[in-house]
Amino acid sequence: MALYIDPPIWRARGLLWSHLISDVSFEELHAFADRMGAPRRAFERDHYDVPEEAYAAAVRLGAQEVGCQELLGHLRRSGLRRPKFAVR
Repeated sequence: MALYIDPPIWRARGLLWSHLISDVSFEELHAFADRMGAPRRAFERDHYDVPEEAYAAAVRLGAQEVGCQELLGHLRRSGLRRPKFAVR
């Protein structure tokens, strides 16, 4: 089980956000998000958007803190990356 979360530096809707990913499966990611109490609407293609106030809870539950580029690398290597815009 490997779940990763980047720092809450992404600003949207007046809040700071992190991204939570799995490098194993979406099933693992959804199960972890359920344990955190994250709503399914927070899932966006290949990650959960996690508000700054939930960051510590994700880490306590076992998400590994990584930088943004490292998180993206894990996601790409896992084969679970679903980019917003497909490159043709």
